[in-house]
Amino acid sequence: MSNAEQHDGANHDKTFHVELRPAVAEEIFGERVKIADQYANLLVRDGEKLGLIGPQEYPRLWTRHIINSALIAPLLSGTVGDVGSGAGLPGIPLAIARPELQFTLIEPMERRSDWLTQTIADLGLNNVTVIRARAEEIADQNAFHVVTARAVAAFSKLIPWTVPLVEYGGELVLLKGKNAEAEVTKAAKLIRKFHLEDVRVELVGAALDTEPTHVIRATVA
Repeated sequence: MSNAEQHDGANHDKTFHVELRPAVAEEIFGERVKIADQYANLLVRDGEKLGLIGPQEYPRLWTRHIINSALIAPLLSGTVGDVGSGAGLPGIPLAIARPELQFTLIEPMERRSDWLTQTIADLGLNNVTVIRARAEEIADQNAFHVVTARAVAAFSKLIPWTVPLVEYGGELVLLKGKNAEAEVTKAAKLIRKFHLEDVRVELVGAALDTEPTHVIRATVA
C-alpha cells in the first residue's frame, strides 16, 4: 500500500499520510495479507466520506485499527458475531485472518451495513454475512460461539446487548483500552445478573512487534 496523501474534506489545508503496512501484518494474515491491503484501501477511499473512520486515523490505520482488531484472531472459534461492526472492525480483519470461521457483522445503520455488504463482496469473503439490526433485536434468532465488539460501549452496557447472542458455554471477547480492569469492576452487578464466569482482562499481542490490546473475556454460563 502506497504512502498516499489524503485530504480532510472539512479542512483542505490538512494533509494526512496513510500508514504503510507494517511487517507484522504478514505474520498475522499470512498469504491473505493482500486481502487486508484491499480492505485498507477501501477504508481510505470511503472512510471519511461515509463517516466510517476519520482522516486523522489514516496515519495509524494499520497499527491502531486493522492489526489491533486482528490480534484476537487466535482467541476465536466456531461462529462469531461482531456487534456494532461499523467499518468492519474487528470483524473484517478477523474474517481475513481466520477464513475457516463464520462471521456475522451486526450493524444497525443502513449506510454502514450497505458498505459492509459491498466490501465483503469486493474482498471475496465468503465466510462473512451482514445483519442490519441492533443486537437486542436479533437475540432470539442467533446464537454464536463467540461475540466480539470494539469501540462500541462500556462493558456494563455491552453485557445486556451481547450475552443474549452467545450460546451456553460460549464466550465474550471484547476489545478494550487500558481502562478494561476498571470497566470490569464497574460491571460487577451485571456480571452476576447475566451469569458471566471467568471474567478477566488479557493483554493480547505482547509478543508481536506491534502495540498490544486489552481484551475482556468472559464465559456465558
